[in-house]
Amino acid sequence: MGPGFASLFVDHAVLRLGWRNWGVVIPGRVYRSNHPTPGQVARAVARFGLRTIVNLRGTAPNPSTALSAAVAGRLGVDHVYMAFESRGAPHRERILRFHEIYRTMKFPALLHCKSGADRAGLAAGLVVLFEGGTAAAAARQLSWRYLHVALAPTGILDAFFRLYAAQGEGRMAFLDWVRDEYDEAALRRQFRPWRLAAFLTDTVLRRE
Repeated sequence: MGPGFASLFVDHAVLRLGWRNWGVVIPGRVYRSNHPTPGQVARAVARFGLRTIVNLRGTAPNPSTALSAAVAGRLGVDHVYMAFESRGAPHRERILRFHEIYRTMKFPALLHCKSGADRAGLAAGLVVLFEGGTAAAAARQLSWRYLHVALAPTGILDAFFRLYAAQGEGRMAFLDWVRDEYDEAALRRQFRPWRLAAFLTDTVLRRE
């Protein structure tokens, strides 16, 4: 089985051929999407002048990553791996690592996960906060418009932004709150998804 076939039918890229789940996080600077095909990477580079692609699926081997990383290399675009979870409380160390990536990477940049709904929404929301935006504006990156389901286990990402709004916003900078006060374990204990919504995302949509 070649990587193109595996990407289309094992990693479900066939469903992404005509559906980009594209969004603008910061005009001219940061964009978000689902996992792009090689052709979609080339078109985005030509249209938006992308200089960095941040793969939020991490380094675990999959055929779509092999293809998009290869085309990025041919086009002179940096391909950066940054793993986030879609169903767990965001890890402090990963947030801080993503900030370091964001602080030093080349722009314009594209953030992508598999479907562009959850991990891309988390990363986009973090970018909003890195740039001094509000928790409410960050949380808007997680929405039905991107097929994010807040009542499913993926809703813990919404809860993370709500937690900052309740505990730190207006009192301390976001990164200071993450470093000094954010309690991952408490967020996991407090969040309870709806079972029907979990069935939708995990069984019907088979989200990663």
